[in-house]
Amino acid sequence: MKKTFITISKLFLSLMMCFVLTSQETAFAQEEESKFSMNVTLNSDIFFGFYPFVAGSYAISDKVDFTFYGVLWSGGTGGASEGWGNWTEFGAGVNFKVTESFNINPQIGLLNGSLTSGGTGSGVPVLGEGWVPNITMGLNNDFIQGEFYLGYYMGIDHGQGFTNEFLHYWLNAGYKIAPFFSAGLHFEQLDFSGGKNNEGNGYAIYQALGPYVQFSDPGGSGFARFSSGVDLRPEISTARFEQPTFYKLTVGFGF
Repeated sequence: MKKTFITISKLFLSLMMCFVLTSQETAFAQEEESKFSMNVTLNSDIFFGFYPFVAGSYAISDKVDFTFYGVLWSGGTGGASEGWGNWTEFGAGVNFKVTESFNINPQIGLLNGSLTSGGTGSGVPVLGEGWVPNITMGLNNDFIQGEFYLGYYMGIDHGQGFTNEFLHYWLNAGYKIAPFFSAGLHFEQLDFSGGKNNEGNGYAIYQALGPYVQFSDPGGSGFARFSSGVDLRPEISTARFEQPTFYKLTVGFGF
């Protein structure tokens, strides 16, 4: 009888230990999962065409995240005639949560293809054809939302003797009219800035300002935004890329 009791006691203790260890592992897994987030947006605009964008983060502390991103650029207006070599961008950085509603996220990306490396139209796509230091600032609270982005695309010479450089930036701000609906203004500009043996040829590829509307899941798992605008460039710039209006559709999903 005594041996049976001891055996049952050992079995009970073993089961309790397994339960405790399993609970700890589950809690750790849930904690790790809560630190990681990812967002995927499907974008289409008048110049770049269709391009999916992936952004992820892992919380290092309450105020700092490690971040990474990828852009699957497609042809668009520029690529159809110039040839970008299946242009792809991938990068990483750090996100600083300045307040609960405002963050600053500097990153640096690696470019792959043939746009910035000087091979546009004739060169072979290459890995590491350029770099793009960039920064994104975001504002989001119960009433307003806004975003600023600036990226400088710098080419690396892969034997063509010249490179192409671009400056891309936008700024938007809007008001949350309802939990699921917001509206505001969007300004966006893309400049060709020259490059190696390409100085003095800078011009604005597009410069647009106009309204946007956004429908969002109040829980934050998805949204759809449509931005539009008019071309603000002087007439001398429109000969290369004639697009008197601007439009962009973005559909996003959070995980």
